[in-house]
Amino acid sequence: MARLKDKYNSDIKPALVSEFDIKNPMQIPGLEKISISVGAGEEAKDSKILQNVQDTISLIAGQHAVVTKAKKSIAGFKLREDFPIGVKVTLRGENMYAFMDKLVSVTLPRVKDFRGLSRNGFDGRGNYSFGLDEQLVFPEVKFDDIIKTHGMNISFVTSTDDDKQSFKLLELMGMPFAKERV
Repeated sequence: MARLKDKYNSDIKPALVSEFDIKNPMQIPGLEKISISVGAGEEAKDSKILQNVQDTISLIAGQHAVVTKAKKSIAGFKLREDFPIGVKVTLRGENMYAFMDKLVSVTLPRVKDFRGLSRNGFDGRGNYSFGLDEQLVFPEVKFDDIIKTHGMNISFVTSTDDDKQSFKLLELMGMPFAKERV
């Protein structure tokens, strides 16, 4: 079992129950999935770069990433239907907890001039999203294997609709949020 999942079951659940006075155990906030996505933009025209992005995201996530395709043509963006536009992967279960643990304990401390994640990334429905500027902060990515650096969006989907409960859940799981400005 993943170290973070063990911590969630033994320490975080009881803390959430006592703080938010939750009576029904099914209402305890939990992490449902983590989604990692990369928009390829102009690089989508080059299949080698798109394949490199897909391989990199698969390596980071520990699970095969899929290429997303345009649903319809948009002339203003020079986009045609079924044209590749990005890469995504959705993590659940053990892979999700393993990625979260690696992100919090190894990757985010490696970000240059890191002062914490913004508290403004919540969407009002208990989900949190943030972006990273480059994939090289992950320890498994080798600089020599990268054709072009790219960023990524990481979204955490929780089982609660309340941003306060979601914030507390992620904070107890180790997410390094920035200090509040007074």
